[in-house]
Amino acid sequence: MLEQFIQNIIEKQLFEPDQKVLLAISGGIDSMVLLNLFERSGYDYGIVHCNFRLRENESDGDEEFVKKQVLVHGVPAFFESFDTTEYARLKGISIEMAARELRYEYFERIRSEHDYDYIVTAHHQDDLIETFFLNLSRKTGIKGLTGIKEKSGKLVRPLLFASREDIEAYGSENYISFREDSTNNEVVYQRNFLRHKILPLFSELNPAFKKNFLASVENLKVAEQVYLGFLGKEKENVVSQKGGEVLIHINRLKESSYPKPLLLEILSEYNFNTTVIDDVYQSLENESGKQFFSKTHRLVKDREHLFVSEINTGEEKIYYIEEDDMELFAPFDINIEKRNASGFSIIKKANMACIDIDKIEFPLLIRKWKQGDYFQPLGMTGFKKVSDFFIDQKIPIHEKENTWLLCSGKKIVWIMGHRLDNRFKVTPNSNKLLIIEI
Repeated sequence: MLEQFIQNIIEKQLFEPDQKVLLAISGGIDSMVLLNLFERSGYDYGIVHCNFRLRENESDGDEEFVKKQVLVHGVPAFFESFDTTEYARLKGISIEMAARELRYEYFERIRSEHDYDYIVTAHHQDDLIETFFLNLSRKTGIKGLTGIKEKSGKLVRPLLFASREDIEAYGSENYISFREDSTNNEVVYQRNFLRHKILPLFSELNPAFKKNFLASVENLKVAEQVYLGFLGKEKENVVSQKGGEVLIHINRLKESSYPKPLLLEILSEYNFNTTVIDDVYQSLENESGKQFFSKTHRLVKDREHLFVSEINTGEEKIYYIEEDDMELFAPFDINIEKRNASGFSIIKKANMACIDIDKIEFPLLIRKWKQGDYFQPLGMTGFKKVSDFFIDQKIPIHEKENTWLLCSGKKIVWIMGHRLDNRFKVTPNSNKLLIIEI
């Protein structure tokens, strides 16, 4: 099995011999075999372990067991404990899903902070089969039916060539110590229910079920490549980027040969599940303004586009323009020029503001707009709420939230990219100008 393990890594190009990998070690037979194979093959690795506190003393026992293995193997190791039950309650998700989220968020943090190239897990053929049926029961596309991938981003699974029986046999032959998880025999968890109740019935139906199933998955992977290749060409015509947003052209999407599968493939990249994607598809004929959310992104339907942007949970930021600044690189590229007003003709561009420099106070500041902000739109003598201005201009929700204000003290000078404040405009009496271009 060791030779097959090394050969599989080389043939599938899972990682290079000089790269560092982080092994997810639970203490169970699968992960302990994985640890033994890495030790014997000479790769550079560290260990990471999660205690989910789901089995009281057993969970702590697993952690202590893995800590002893660290002493034997003499490699870097990282440990973390979670209140998984409370996390699941707060998020309104299953225990299994909570453990998964906590696990992979922690793995990625350790990988990034300690310069590991990949995270390695001990998933094997039986996990692939179980995942197929779980995905099928939850509603999925062709990606879900092809099961677990051997390499996905920074995640590597080098044991997918082996079955549970292969791993147990290797463990027995090499006298590998491991911890038995008592919940593996409980059918209350979905994966265990499949393992103990459903999949044995398929093997009764056809003793060659596992072999035939894995061959079918390989066929599906080929079909997936054809499917994604076709939709990739369609996607080029439908999707574009603007700043940090993804724009999906609604009419072009509708004109696609397969609009719904195309939308599924586009939005699944941003963690939208199939139920939400169905709702988005149904909304294409409805009025604009509706919003949809995944755990990482927001989608806003406008008249002509679907706008997808990352959910920003960071603090509000403020940027300053000092008197001697000539350029600024955040929140976007800004060029700044001072010049005499004599002989200057106003340039009417949405991305440019011409300001009477004697009417402003430095430093100018750039911030996001807030409810209650008001200004005096260019050409008007009265004041208007910024929110009302957005409504009048039919500016969509996603664009409103990404609009920045240039301010002098507490006064708004320019709704950047939209309208100058009348109080700061250039007049025949102006002597010197400040020209700001974004």
